[in-house]
Amino acid sequence: MFDDRTDAGERLAADLESRGLEADIVLGIPRGALPVARPVADALDADLDVVVARKMGAPENPELALGAVASDGSVWYNEDLIDRLGVSETYLEESRDDEAENAAAKADRYRDRPGLPDLEGKRVVVVDDGVATGATATACLRQVREAGAEYVALAVPVGSPRGVDDLESEADAVIALETPESFRAVGQFYCKFGQVSDAKAIAYLDRNA
Repeated sequence: MFDDRTDAGERLAADLESRGLEADIVLGIPRGALPVARPVADALDADLDVVVARKMGAPENPELALGAVASDGSVWYNEDLIDRLGVSETYLEESRDDEAENAAAKADRYRDRPGLPDLEGKRVVVVDDGVATGATATACLRQVREAGAEYVALAVPVGSPRGVDDLESEADAVIALETPESFRAVGQFYCKFGQVSDAKAIAYLDRNA
């Protein structure tokens, strides 16, 4: 469907322009979203920064997300999964605190100041390279809301139908170019979907790079 993340970002940018969407700032979710977010920010003539969240893995299965927490502590829990697995409150608290600290440290690597940029009263577009469960995006959107943004949109090239639907209640608008019923993983819709290093992701923050 997409050649790579830059191709996806250019197509997403064209779609947002056609909608007449306006933004003061675009926030990419590191690392993979930055190549997508750069064309979007350029097309909307908006600043580009990051918003960071980390998944909270289940006991004995860290790849299974119990939820996600943003760098400011904003959290989303998969309550059904937590109940089904019988995860203790103590584990959740420890995981939340650890991953919030990890998210904050990651955010600090991407900018020369602590915390999000000033979002009070701003129109914000959060960009990711795709949505599977929506756990990370949910935590990021809640952090942006908590920071006082006036308008919050999530824009992605592709997402699972359920993940996109679940995010509708977290943003003023959720825009996904494609929501295929055959969705298994974000990477299946990219010809090239390699890892993006921190150094390369950070370079996308420079408009003139």
